[in-house]
Amino acid sequence: MAIGYFITGTDTGVGKTLVACALLHAFVGRGLRAVGMKPIAAGASDAGEWRNEDVAALAGAGNIVVGRGSINPYLFEQPVAPHIAARDEGKTIELSVIERSFARLRAIADVVVVEGVGGFRVPLTEQEDAADLALRLGLPVILVVGMRLGCLNHALLTAEAIAARGLQLAGWVATRIDPHMAKAPENVAALQARIGAPLLGEVAYSSRPDASAIARTLDLSRLS
Repeated sequence: MAIGYFITGTDTGVGKTLVACALLHAFVGRGLRAVGMKPIAAGASDAGEWRNEDVAALAGAGNIVVGRGSINPYLFEQPVAPHIAARDEGKTIELSVIERSFARLRAIADVVVVEGVGGFRVPLTEQEDAADLALRLGLPVILVVGMRLGCLNHALLTAEAIAARGLQLAGWVATRIDPHMAKAPENVAALQARIGAPLLGEVAYSSRPDASAIARTLDLSRLS
């Protein structure tokens, strides 16, 4: 059976898609059949066909060609919280639908990289959130920490929330989203001392980041 990882972040806009794509490139580089999945995407453009940039990036980073419906069961036009986007379009996000799509991908791949939406506790329905999705899929979690002022609190609270759900934190990645952050190395060190999971790599700030290049800097051997 294929292995899988659930990618979450300390917030939206911290580089989850970039890290997920880098992981896919790294797994492909190891000779594995790898596929990315973004179960829920909010924010789509219509150029004859609805399209989301994150979904397209994940599809391009793997080496298995599958239909968009399997990679991305739920796509909403508005770039807002998923439960609000779904409500405005008269839809309901069903975790069972996502679970079936994930099972189809798992059957044809060696590894499936699932990117969550927003942070770990983003609401998906009136009762369920992204943490429930990670639990439903039963995947170890990789946490993307956007390095900026306030990230220590966000990262440690997220790590606590992952543990509280009984999920394994397999590793974390520090992304330098603020090039002017003061004492960034010291903040990374503080998290290393407090997060009970390995640091897989640090992603330097770039206005045009390259996932394939970042893949070569990640230490997958440290995945717990």
